[in-house]
Amino acid sequence: MSDPALFEPPDGPPGGWPADAPMERAYLEAFAREGAPTLISNLRTRVLGLHSGGRVFPVTVNDGEYGDSYVCLPHTAYALYAKAELGMVDVGPFAPALRLLAGGAGGVMRAAAMNRIVHVGNWMLSTNLHGGWKGEDVGAIRGLVAKAYPDHLICVRSVNGWSDPALLAALRCDGWELLPSRQIWVVDDLVRDWRPRRDTRRDIALARCTRFLRDDLATLRPGDADRIAELYAMLYLDRYSALNPAFTSAYIAMTHEQKVFRYAGFRDPDGRLAAVAGCFVRDGVLTTPILGYDTAQPAEEGLYRLASLAFAEIAEALGARLNGSAGAASFKRNRGARAQTEYMAIYAAHLSPPRRAVVAAMRALLQRVALPIMQKRGL
Repeated sequence: MSDPALFEPPDGPPGGWPADAPMERAYLEAFAREGAPTLISNLRTRVLGLHSGGRVFPVTVNDGEYGDSYVCLPHTAYALYAKAELGMVDVGPFAPALRLLAGGAGGVMRAAAMNRIVHVGNWMLSTNLHGGWKGEDVGAIRGLVAKAYPDHLICVRSVNGWSDPALLAALRCDGWELLPSRQIWVVDDLVRDWRPRRDTRRDIALARCTRFLRDDLATLRPGDADRIAELYAMLYLDRYSALNPAFTSAYIAMTHEQKVFRYAGFRDPDGRLAAVAGCFVRDGVLTTPILGYDTAQPAEEGLYRLASLAFAEIAEALGARLNGSAGAASFKRNRGARAQTEYMAIYAAHLSPPRRAVVAAMRALLQRVALPIMQKRGL
């Protein structure tokens, strides 16, 4: 196994780009060429590459920015986004305790400079996929990053025991704190667990009789990238939270052209996209970082159902397992998904005792208070 090395994307890894990393190369070079805010408008971060064990990892470096999307900032994830989400989901009698936890966490996290952080394997998506990485080189990577950024936390987002059991174990063994972040909804076998469900059959029937026409989007028409960004924003930024990553039309065009994502959608009779799904697939697991629909259309049109059907059918066709990310719990349960806890792994042992203590305290509070509530309420 080669020693890990950080590199600037335009320079490439020492020894050149691996032949089996065209997607990683295209993605990293796009961020180097365009800059993060051009592709994700609410994100300021430095994007590097890391080469280790034959793999290439996107790496993001933040020096204490505040208010941007949670994909790079723990303060946004655990304080700002958590507060916003409490106004949208039913947590019953637990709401006061969770508001207190989120409010208190914000100040403590600022004091501990938790947004001074390096994320390894960060695609800057709501759900990162780790592509079969088992973590054999976690210690070497951690040592390299700690030496290069001795005052930064080190983080691996979106780790779970369903798709990443070996990585989760390696991080735990290496002394990383595992902070519960959310519950995700996963489907192990689409043919067995998703297709026979009553709600799935109804979605398929809807797709057969709807006035909207399915388009696999092998080629984008003029204006499609703008429209996809708009549909995503209608759902995730306008209806849910402006702290979700704000993907621009430039990002949509890049991920389509470079085949980072596989897109599918439904067009109205005039040819305008009304619903869309963008699928990210790695090592036999599929997730959908891009999902959107025209929220001005009547609910009876079932556009969210059509967009969800599109990505599930792609997963089934590929024989992939489905990581349905978080949210819409009952919708996903009724289509065969089950809950898994997702973690944010943070390494802080190289930092000062007060900063280490904050991370450990957050892990304990999240494990003992927030996680049982999420599991009890099915969130």
